[in-house]
Amino acid sequence: MEENLGSDSVPAGPIDKSRVITVKPLRCLVPIFPSHAGSSASPQAPQFAFGAPNGPFPPGAAQFFPFVGSSEPQRPTSVPDQGRSNNSANAIPSPVPLNSFRTPVPPANNSSGRGRPRVSTKNHEPYDDGYTQNDSYENGFTIDTEDSNDVVKRKRKARKIVKGPQAVAISNSEVDIDHLVNNLLRSFNLVDINTSLQADSDHDLVQRVVMVYNLLRRKIMQLDDAKGVIPGISRRADLRSGTILMNKGARANTRRRIGAVPGVNIGDVFFFRMELCLAGLHAPIMAGIDYLTFKVSGDEEPVAVSIVSSGGYEDDGDDGEVLVYSGQGGVQRNDKLVMDQKLERGNLALEKSLHKGNEVRVVRGIKDGTSLTGKIYVYDGVYKLHESWIEKGKSGCNVFKYKLIRVPGQPEGYMLWKLIQQWRDGVSTRVGVILPDLTSGAENLPICLVNDVDGEKGPAYFTYSSSLKFAKPLRSSSKSSGCRCSNGCQPATNCPCVERNGGYLPYSSGGVLLSHNLVIHECGSSCLCPPTCRNRISQTGLKLRLEVFRTKNKGWGLRSWDPIRAGAFICEYAGEVIENGSDSDDDYVLDTTRSFEPLEPVPTDEHVKPPFPLIVSAKNKGNVGRFMNHSCSPNVYWQPISRENEEESHLHIGFYAIRHIPPLQELTFDYGTPLDEKKSGPQRKKCLCGSGRCRGQFY
Repeated sequence: MEENLGSDSVPAGPIDKSRVITVKPLRCLVPIFPSHAGSSASPQAPQFAFGAPNGPFPPGAAQFFPFVGSSEPQRPTSVPDQGRSNNSANAIPSPVPLNSFRTPVPPANNSSGRGRPRVSTKNHEPYDDGYTQNDSYENGFTIDTEDSNDVVKRKRKARKIVKGPQAVAISNSEVDIDHLVNNLLRSFNLVDINTSLQADSDHDLVQRVVMVYNLLRRKIMQLDDAKGVIPGISRRADLRSGTILMNKGARANTRRRIGAVPGVNIGDVFFFRMELCLAGLHAPIMAGIDYLTFKVSGDEEPVAVSIVSSGGYEDDGDDGEVLVYSGQGGVQRNDKLVMDQKLERGNLALEKSLHKGNEVRVVRGIKDGTSLTGKIYVYDGVYKLHESWIEKGKSGCNVFKYKLIRVPGQPEGYMLWKLIQQWRDGVSTRVGVILPDLTSGAENLPICLVNDVDGEKGPAYFTYSSSLKFAKPLRSSSKSSGCRCSNGCQPATNCPCVERNGGYLPYSSGGVLLSHNLVIHECGSSCLCPPTCRNRISQTGLKLRLEVFRTKNKGWGLRSWDPIRAGAFICEYAGEVIENGSDSDDDYVLDTTRSFEPLEPVPTDEHVKPPFPLIVSAKNKGNVGRFMNHSCSPNVYWQPISRENEEESHLHIGFYAIRHIPPLQELTFDYGTPLDEKKSGPQRKKCLCGSGRCRGQFY
């Protein structure tokens, strides 16, 4: 400038804007580097200050994620030998999606008048309601993840950034999202996670992280629904909730590795790509190939660690043990131009892994039969590359092909899915079937009775009933008027059924329960909405193909042929309502007066209980719910459902999935604990759930 100011000087008084200041374009500023040792050139003063991205930071600048951790620079590791253990590799921090990097909030005394920089949005993919997703993510989504206290105090209005036909909803609700997230993290012990456990996680931590992700995602969906449809806005609750948890550090398996990931079992299912990232199974939320870079003889070489085969390219699968995987690239998503694939990035990493012989994790994406675009991701274990070649694809351009063979000796993963599909198609017969339909047509889907363990021919006789039998209906505290929603109840309307649920619809358009209230108010018989209304989910019958099977040591149990996503309705607990208490020898009782562990944090320490005490016995009359065994670490929970009709109220019990449940995994729920164990009633029984948190007994 015109005055002789130092490089760090700041004018004390106001700046005279009328004076001409000569400013060079950025491309004219040449960085000056320090001279090499022994050079004759005189050292020059640097024109600008700079620092490593992991610190130290200039005075007044706040550190930002993910550079708030260790200040030591990362060092490349050597390529592990083929026979070397995978756990011996040095820790390499896991990459974070670009959308999780946040611009530091300027200091409070910033008088420059400049706000946060705008973020461009372009080429966004539409998003339905969070229940389904398209696997073809684009790079240009915009997400508002500001959840700090200063942002909450400012109570920013909903900000809309729209460019092109679609954009991503980045608005915050009036609800304090940061407070909600913090409560969830505290409730599931995800605050200040032990660093060693977070680097090498167990199955419990992985499940808790994914569970919190789904609870938050569904809550954000419900809040967005209450705002109504905004034209040109595509709401991505899956990306927003995942980014929030990333910024909070609530994730598992932060140490990236070659080979199997601790805490993730073969056959585990995921319904969102962000879940793979939070579990540490596959880091990129868009790319199908995840790889690490190692230093070899001064050069950096990539090595593939995992792939997602989700049908985005021309992949071919053989018998479930062999996968022919197509390389990435060759398609420009903006203008749809097609070109030859190049041997770079993920393709090069797969080629290097072929020669090094390291194991590669495989996640198979299977079409979700309940949606048009949704995918179900199944972890299928580790594979090894066998060969690679180049061939002409359907577009006429060169495509890299990689043949992977599954490492033998692993549990069934994708093969189990293929077997179940053969049962459905009638190609293969289900072994051990006693009855093809236990319900004799009472349900809209058959429920088979299976025993491949011993010679037991079936459970004790009972009458199958798909509904709950009341001696008399309950009287409602006030007269309830039914809704007049001829096209079905919709959020952000004056529907009385929506108002009874606190102004929100309890279910998504795909039938997933969005939040866990003390009671769900569904539409009753006096409502004019159709049977397909999204507020009648528990009234439309079974949506899952269930089976009653013989367990090894717990009698009969219940499981599903279909994968079940967290929050999905499974079935109702049908039976007879008991008014005077249950018998001590009745093993088929669901008693709502018992104490149960809450699934979500509650504002008080009182036990969660429905508004009306309800005791249901399914000993003589009931449905498949009667076969669900107890577990101290259940994957199913019950929820009271009220269906009001003028001055009468009918209370029902619905079962919902706590977390994602793979096919043929036993369905269990917690039977609860009597409030007064000293009184005569149900006797203690030995618990055989086998979970790490088993209490040793149940009632």
